[in-house]
Amino acid sequence: MDTTKIFDPIRKKHVALTPEEQVRQQFICFLLHDRGFPAGLMMVEHALKVNGMIRRCDIVACARSGAPLLLVECKAPGVRIGNETFAQAARYNISLRVPYLAITNGSASYCCRICFDTGSIEFLSEFPAYAAIG
Repeated sequence: MDTTKIFDPIRKKHVALTPEEQVRQQFICFLLHDRGFPAGLMMVEHALKVNGMIRRCDIVACARSGAPLLLVECKAPGVRIGNETFAQAARYNISLRVPYLAITNGSASYCCRICFDTGSIEFLSEFPAYAAIG
């Protein structure tokens, strides 16, 4: 079977073009071109251990220091973004402890800032530029 592929500029290889991958690649382009995130500080399908099981974060962007800064969870178009999606991202963030979480399905995107000192979560009306948070 011939599978359509798309080039991932972060992994530097062609990958199968699934609906979720389409959303992931569009969001990577948004981060790179619209928000100035450096490609060299981004990871795709970053593996981490959650409750003893290996899970993969869709996108993790790091600060210049190398510390994780942003976690992005991508869903296929049409997948409703709800509490379960936020809970999944929050579970991933237990070990990463990034200050910014984003969730997208291509048509709806949400970004929040987490303050670990106070435990507060602030939903942002606009996605931040790397220069402002990196």
